[in-house]
Amino acid sequence: MSELMNTSNGKNFRWQLLVTVSAVALLGSVYDADKAKADAGDGDHPSVWVELGGQLESLGAREEKFAPSFLFADPRPAPETISPLSVGHAPRFSIGGEGKITFEPDDTNWVFSASVRYGRSNASQHLRQQSPYPTKPINQTLISKFPGSVQPKYRHALQFMDTAQQNRETHAILDFQAGKDVGLGMFSRGSSSILSVGVRFAQFGSRTNVAFKSDPDAHPTFFYFGPYKSIKQAAGGIYHSNAATADITRSFRGIGPSISWNASTPVVGNPTNGQVMLDWGANAAILFGRQKAFVHHQTTGRYHHKTTGYFHLARYSAYNPPSTPIHNVPPDKIRSRTVTVPNIGGFAGFTFRLQNFKVSAGYRADLFFGAMDGGIETAKKENRGFYGPFATVSVRLGG
Repeated sequence: MSELMNTSNGKNFRWQLLVTVSAVALLGSVYDADKAKADAGDGDHPSVWVELGGQLESLGAREEKFAPSFLFADPRPAPETISPLSVGHAPRFSIGGEGKITFEPDDTNWVFSASVRYGRSNASQHLRQQSPYPTKPINQTLISKFPGSVQPKYRHALQFMDTAQQNRETHAILDFQAGKDVGLGMFSRGSSSILSVGVRFAQFGSRTNVAFKSDPDAHPTFFYFGPYKSIKQAAGGIYHSNAATADITRSFRGIGPSISWNASTPVVGNPTNGQVMLDWGANAAILFGRQKAFVHHQTTGRYHHKTTGYFHLARYSAYNPPSTPIHNVPPDKIRSRTVTVPNIGGFAGFTFRLQNFKVSAGYRADLFFGAMDGGIETAKKENRGFYGPFATVSVRLGG
């Protein structure tokens, strides 16, 4: 265990070191460009754009569902009309924020930027299906013979299936890039086409908690005879108590080289009096990192037979208890492996600019192939994607 921790810490240190070096290199490049202009006698400073915004993203996440054996056994709960496995999907939407700082040295076509996106989501679901309460009295003959002392209160023990699940998801994406305007107004005057290279860091995490409870064939009946309560087992006296829980944690953390192309062209107006611009772009990266999964689950069952007056552990059965009990607590699954994750994405939108102020909105997609381990008993690579609208506000400082 100590060796594993040391290895993990060493990898984390290398990732942090690479991110730090990238940031220092980015700031150093901006400083050198500014210093060169100052040495030449130019008193201007490079302009800085500060951008803040948010996004509402649809999550493309698929993970294997935990399905205990008693969900598929016979008999089935009479009230079950919806499959319990329909409950407990991954969160469908994520809400988050983003920020970006862009340096544009004067009289150059270079652009340096550092950006971060963060999002999180939660989803909770609960489904309970149970049989109705019957109202028919248990014994009409008994009532007719003792009309003054019998209070018939028939209650059929409820058959039920109860499912509850909670999912939590977080993600963070950091980019450090240096780019150059290679278009030089190729689309129209005032347009740009910036090709950038840099480093991308991504971190994803999810946690799932699920619980199932079921009694598919409960039959005990209860009624009152005078002041005394009687339990009549002749009508069945059989019930099961099935339960299962699972706690699953998954994560990915990786870093690698990235490339992007961002273009913008004016549609109408000018920056001084107000201008609308069309923006679009694409990005790609290769991330090298660690994929982890921790899975703990257990299934238990208790069976009460009509010919016994006590509980005993038994394998699921309709009416006759076999010899082997249900008490399935397998060893925890702990998986960790190094993976390579390709990443592609793109966006399109519009920007309104008025001098040193910009407002942007659009639609963006980012897809990470095989980033998560979505398996239960064995590893299973699953993609993680983010799709949705975004909006940002930018302010220019200096320049």
